[in-house]
Amino acid sequence: MGRLTTHVLDTAQGRPGEGIRIEVFRLEGDKRTSLKTVTTNDDGRCDSPILEGDDFAAGQYELVFHAGDYLRRQGIQADEPRFLDVIPLRFGVADASQHYHVPLLLSPYGYSTYRGS
Repeated sequence: MGRLTTHVLDTAQGRPGEGIRIEVFRLEGDKRTSLKTVTTNDDGRCDSPILEGDDFAAGQYELVFHAGDYLRRQGIQADEPRFLDVIPLRFGVADASQHYHVPLLLSPYGYSTYRGS
């Protein structure tokens, strides 16, 4: 069964990104539909797959990571507005029977992502 998962790693501090709010959207043309909101646990992961089964279909998705809130809670000083505050990641799912793991590697001035396993 296919599923969507994520993991946030704070690369600046060398630890999981705990308590990061992530909004999940399905994109269809100009239409952006909110599916759910999740929060990372103390390991930087969600407690269960973000989407799975019939809720996970081929198409375009967006994960919106509220990184600025996390960085503020960590006491990381930065000019406002922050360089990174809300990070949208758009990606496509070609085969919803597969596992799509979309991690975020985060620091105050940069991030990266990839399709993990």
